[in-house]
Amino acid sequence: MIQIIEAPQSQVHRRDMAFHARTIIEPFKVRCVEPLPMTSREHREAKLREARHNLFALRAEDVTIDLMTDSGTGAMSQAQWSALMSGDESYAGSRSFFEFESVVRELTGKRHVIPTHQGRAAERILFGAIGRPGLVVPANAHFDTTRANVTASGCEALDLVIAEGNDPRSLHPFKGDVDLARLDALLCERGASVPLVLVTVTNNTGGGQPVSMGNLRAVRELCTRHAVPLFLDCARFAENAYFIKTREPGFSDRSVESIAQEMFRLAHGALMSAKKDGLVNIGGFLALDDDAWARSCRSALILTEGFPTYGGLAGRDLAALAVGLREVLDERYLDYRVASVRYLHDHLARLGVPLLSPPGGHAVYLDGRAFLPHVAPRDLPGQALSIALYREAGIRAVEIGTVMFGRTGEDGRQIPSPMDLVRLALPRRVYTQSHVDYVIEAVGYVFERRAALGGYRIVDEPPTLRHFDCGFEPIADERGMRPGGK
Repeated sequence: MIQIIEAPQSQVHRRDMAFHARTIIEPFKVRCVEPLPMTSREHREAKLREARHNLFALRAEDVTIDLMTDSGTGAMSQAQWSALMSGDESYAGSRSFFEFESVVRELTGKRHVIPTHQGRAAERILFGAIGRPGLVVPANAHFDTTRANVTASGCEALDLVIAEGNDPRSLHPFKGDVDLARLDALLCERGASVPLVLVTVTNNTGGGQPVSMGNLRAVRELCTRHAVPLFLDCARFAENAYFIKTREPGFSDRSVESIAQEMFRLAHGALMSAKKDGLVNIGGFLALDDDAWARSCRSALILTEGFPTYGGLAGRDLAALAVGLREVLDERYLDYRVASVRYLHDHLARLGVPLLSPPGGHAVYLDGRAFLPHVAPRDLPGQALSIALYREAGIRAVEIGTVMFGRTGEDGRQIPSPMDLVRLALPRRVYTQSHVDYVIEAVGYVFERRAALGGYRIVDEPPTLRHFDCGFEPIADERGMRPGGK
């Protein structure tokens, strides 16, 4: 935050001074509080056993600091709560829908706006309409539900992120960029089998890393040359636009809003989980220009979600989302948001904790393999680290690695993913600096005692999206770690 302090006019010499604070202050005041659950280590150990060591199976009432996801876990503003009270709950033609539609059209430039209850519904509807066996959907990187919905439609999900995107140590400023040479080769060889190219902004699979405008422009050129539509998975579009403004030459004088609008206008369509940069607890949408695709998607929406002017959402949810899509483009908020993530990253880096760098906009990612180098990738170091953080400090994180994106081989051994990360996702407008300082202390505590941690094995798993519901057991007994212990 910058405050301009001026000397009184009566002084002989008038001076302008700029105060540059080192402290990150939240650009809002807290008016409602929720108590944090405070539990003992013994309590948490018991809950881990009950949950089969799967943190998704824990009850929220047993978690002190919940950094599992930033999806739908944020706090809404007073303007959003006010909008909730005036939501129009009409089944068809709701006023709240048309307010929402107007905001999305202004942002994306797309004619057809289709609301959904969350992002995975948008994914299912889109790929259900255009997917079939034999097709391939390339992306910088598909996240979990996106990959599952692409695969469920019969398509192959192919990741084409640049090499730096799979290197935790690389300081490339746009590690979410698409590998243009690989995309061009794919489109030349199999262009007729590509229904669309998908670019996720920011790239969640690879650590919340942004995509540059230069890369988006080049991807659009390739898509135009091969007559293939370009779509954005835009859950964190505002954070991506902020990084373009602050990291990419030629954009520092542009507003984040204008950058975001250019991103959307390079694409033929977009799908969004609005639970991230929509600043709401539920909601999503599809936005596109193709009339035939829109007609097919609306038909699927009516069958499974609801009428096209509510799409599985209450009118009040649409009203709050319309406000949130405007608020997220406030550059004071984005300054605070990105600075908060950087604060956590930099303090952990000073402790020597291995991280994915540079930090993204919504989370800090611990490098599980480097954190626990004695735990083989097939023994799930990311899951072991996530469990340790909960057991020692009540912090719930999420593994983004072999559990989420690997698979079990025919011999029962795990086939690892490119990286084993642990995501500490910061909910929007929820935790203060003291909460983040607690997280820093806890991660440092576990890091100092990392040699005591062992690996885990999967003992049961569902056929798809296994990380949500699989069970684990420790491969070997671990030496207990207690606060203050040696």
